[in-house]
Amino acid sequence: MGDNQREDVGGGNSDWMSRLPEELLDVPLWNLAIPGSHDSMSFCLDMSSPVLKSEPWLLRLTDRLFPCLTRPCIYRWSTTQQSVLWYQCELGIRYLDLRIARKPAGGSSLFFAHGIYTLMSVKEALEELASWLDAHPKEVIIISCSHFESLTDEDHVQLVDFILSLFSTKLCLSQDTPTLHSCWSGGQQVILSYDDLQMECQHRQLWPKIPYWYADSPDPKEVIAYLEEKKSQGRPGSFYVSGLNLTEDARYILLHPLQNLRVMTVEALSSLLRWTAEQRPGPGVGGVNIVCCDFGPDKDGPGGPGGPGGPGRPS
Repeated sequence: MGDNQREDVGGGNSDWMSRLPEELLDVPLWNLAIPGSHDSMSFCLDMSSPVLKSEPWLLRLTDRLFPCLTRPCIYRWSTTQQSVLWYQCELGIRYLDLRIARKPAGGSSLFFAHGIYTLMSVKEALEELASWLDAHPKEVIIISCSHFESLTDEDHVQLVDFILSLFSTKLCLSQDTPTLHSCWSGGQQVILSYDDLQMECQHRQLWPKIPYWYADSPDPKEVIAYLEEKKSQGRPGSFYVSGLNLTEDARYILLHPLQNLRVMTVEALSSLLRWTAEQRPGPGVGGVNIVCCDFGPDKDGPGGPGGPGGPGRPS
């Protein structure tokens, strides 16, 4: 896209898909550049909840003995977003990373989790998304449901039934090659990836797991080097994610006792967004698709309508 086209798209991130130039409307969505958020629901973590069973046993033991020390620390390093889902969508996010879990004493409701559990339930969050989609009929959201901590087979059945009922005809079938034109003509607004093979095979509306390229490092240079290496090997043929999110380890936390994930991310954001601004989408080697980051930038900050890395910029 030329500079003038980019400015036209960037003027309003809540409806940026509907404002893309005509030549991009018949391009498969996995060949467009799409902004995403990593661990999208971690803005509402519950410090009164226990540590997940999947966390290391030593951390779980420490949590049982000294919850007043462990949970604030986990909260600082597990909070990756600051905005509710509908506002993330307003900012231009079109890929949501939803990690679903059952609380040990959460009743029949399912929640989200990242180290600890969330306050908001899955039902509440998805209903909020459905309302936002009704107000933005030409926007398409990719939802990735994964992890499923402690879910039973019955939990999966009930969750999928709820999803199918809630989004109904808005769901794009997994056999389709979705473009904006095809989605608009069919009234489809949701591509839902569900990382459970049994449920995926039973329902045509559920898409398979979307690959997530993830460096697992606190160093932005290592993250960029990892993504460049993966790009050189060729991209998947369908949707995939390039993860810009940094990851702390025990050593990093000990060396930065007063820091948190937001500070670490903000310090690295300029170099990560510079890399993003240099990327181009498309089917060839090196073509990006979904690009995920922690702490979706503020409306007028980096990555917002006027900043590098905003929606539509690489395309």
